[in-house]
Order: sequence, then structure tokens, then C-alpha cells
Amino acid sequence: MRILVIGSGAREHAIVKSLIRTGTRAEDIVCAPGNEGIASEVETRQVDQVDRLAVVKLALEERVDLVVIGPEAPLVEGVADALREQGVGVFGPNQDAAQLEGSKNFAKEVMAAADVPTGMAHQCTTMEEVENALDQFGAPFVVKADGLAAGKGVIVTSDKSAALEHAGVYISGGVLVEEFLDGREVSLFFLADGKTVMPLSPAQDYKRAFEGDEGPNTGGMGAYSPIPWLPEGFVEEVTERVAQPVINELARRGTEFVGLLYCGLIVTDRGLRVIEFNARFGDPETQVVLRRLTSNLAELLMRAATGKLDVGPSAEFSKRKAVTVVLASEGYPTSTADYREVVGIESAESIEDVEVCKAGRVGRVLSVVGCGDSFQEARTLAYEGMSRISLQGGHYRNDIAARVS
Repeated sequence: MRILVIGSGAREHAIVKSLIRTGTRAEDIVCAPGNEGIASEVETRQVDQVDRLAVVKLALEERVDLVVIGPEAPLVEGVADALREQGVGVFGPNQDAAQLEGSKNFAKEVMAAADVPTGMAHQCTTMEEVENALDQFGAPFVVKADGLAAGKGVIVTSDKSAALEHAGVYISGGVLVEEFLDGREVSLFFLADGKTVMPLSPAQDYKRAFEGDEGPNTGGMGAYSPIPWLPEGFVEEVTERVAQPVINELARRGTEFVGLLYCGLIVTDRGLRVIEFNARFGDPETQVVLRRLTSNLAELLMRAATGKLDVGPSAEFSKRKAVTVVLASEGYPTSTADYREVVGIESAESIEDVEVCKAGRVGRVLSVVGCGDSFQEARTLAYEGMSRISLQGGHYRNDIAARVS
């Protein structure tokens, strides 16, 4: 099977590593546009990943059997639709189904129709509506951009002026003001083939920029998997109450969801609630979830792409633990420093059970993943790997998975 992975971040690097680790030959994988880390493992091609025609042309030239679309932007732009029109197998939802991530309001509508548990919310198109909604819900205030915002469209704050300022940045595209949900967050991925879902292993990520969950929201500063504190039957509950009903509702609307359904969840005193959906693998959770996967990833993705998830075994995972720590450039996420060279990646990867997933040149620069028989071992390995990497002005959290055992 020849596979084209679309994307250029640590998520796509983790997908490539997992494909190779679980049975796909490196020479059968192409990544576009990729990055320098990915290019050290598989062939890469330059392409504008949101250019439908360019991606289709590349897929046909490379004679691939399957295209795996990593980032959200190509999905929302309809790249998957264009590929399917040419008979190319795709793991990634079509443009309409991708609105589950592309529009928070659309996601709320789908959840309401499918009777999926989630927080109350008001859609706002004016600042007056925002202020009224903030007053109704009270502090802490939760404001979300309706559209894509690269993981930075959400603010949770007790400062009303900060909430209003955040809303003002995104109001032209609409915002949602939501009730604050107090609890522990969980990320759970599902493969979906339009009619059936298959759960992967739960993970927990760390959204805040600084230790102790302080600072602004980011795209994620670290993660671990599995989650030992989840109640028995949690995955089954999410499957039955969230993932399958959402897939059913989208199918009912004539918009089959084929790809990765990311369920951002919170466990509250009132039970399970959905915070958000994404239409693709999450970053940095992918780095730890796929590190533990023992099933053949290519076969799983192809079964999803061809409507055959109900034929064959479910995804299986190692009992080992995985922890990832994200290295960010100076100023992230509130500002962007100039590109500075990263040193020491090879030294970090020389440690057994440590791997580095390269991301962007600025912002979140890379993820160091440690895998061990215990969380303590996995965490120690991740931070030992990170200690060998240097980036002027770079920063990372020292408390990832510190309280899990």
C-alpha cells in the first residue's frame, strides 16, 4: 500500500513514525509538504496543502492508494472531496462533515440533534450579545471563536474585560459564549467510516502554556496515555453516547464522516460532557496514542476509508505508558520569535524508547516522546531527551504527567 500523508507538523511526523513502526515500509510513504524531521525518514514533496488541485495532482502522480490528511485546514477547504472525486482513497472527512471542527455552532447543532451531553452555549454575532451572554453565565467566562483558530480561539478567564477583548478579536466570524464546565479533561480519538466508529486509547493533554496550568491556552504543551484514573466503561460510554450518535446524525444529514473524530471531553460532577470536536488527529495527543499502537495503522486507516471498520479486529495498544513534552519557541503563544536553530535532536533520539516529532520552525517546534513500563519511566525518558535539545529562548513545561501514576 502506498500512502500520502498531508501535513507538516509533529502530528504528521507521529503518523509517519507509527505507520513505519506498525508495518508500512518507509519507501511506501510520501509526505507533503513534510518538514526536515519527516524528510529524514520518508520522501517529501512540496505542495500547498489547501490547494485542492495541487494535492489531487500529487496523489495521482505518486499513484497512492490512500491519502491521510493531517491538519484541519485542508479538510475545511474540501481537499478530501476533490481526492474522492478522482477515485483516490482518503482518510479524512469531506468539507461538510469537517464543519464539525470548522464551526463550533454547527457542532452544537449536531450534538443537540443527537442528544449528546455538552455545555450550554450562546452563539453571538455582536459584542452586545457577547456581554449579555457573559452576564448570564457568570465567571469563569468561556469564549470560543466559531471557526478555526489554530488551537488559540478559546479563552477561559475570570476577567470579564479579558473575555470581551478575546471576543472582539473573533467577533467578525462569530463566537460562542459557553457555560464553564469544571472537571478533568480527556481526549479520545475515534476512527470513523461513515457508519461505524472504532475507539483508540484515551489521552490527556495540557493546554496552558506554563506549569501549574497557568498562562494562555496553546495548541498543547504535552500529553500522556493511557489515563489510569478514568472510570471503568468510560470508552464504551463515550462510544455509545457521543461518537456513534454524532456519526449517525451526520449520516442522517447526508454528510457521512469518514476519518478521525476527535472528542474533547470533560468528566464533571454531573457526568460526561463534550467540550469540542476536531475532525483530525489532535496534537500532541497523537504522539502518545500512536506511540502505543500495536495494530497495523495503515490497515486501520484503509478500513475506515473504505467503509470496513466493522470487518476485522479493533485497534490494539501496548500496556506501556507514553509521555510527550512540547518544546516551544520564545514568546509562544502570544508572540512569534525569529527562527532559531534547534540542536541535539539526534542525541535525544539515541536514547532507547525516546523519539522526537518535529513540528514547525517557530511556535511549537517539536515534541519529545518517552515510552516506558510506568509513567515515571516514560516521563523520565521524555525529559532526559528534552535535556539534550537546545533552542535559544525555547521553553517547555516541567510538570507534564507529574501527578499521574
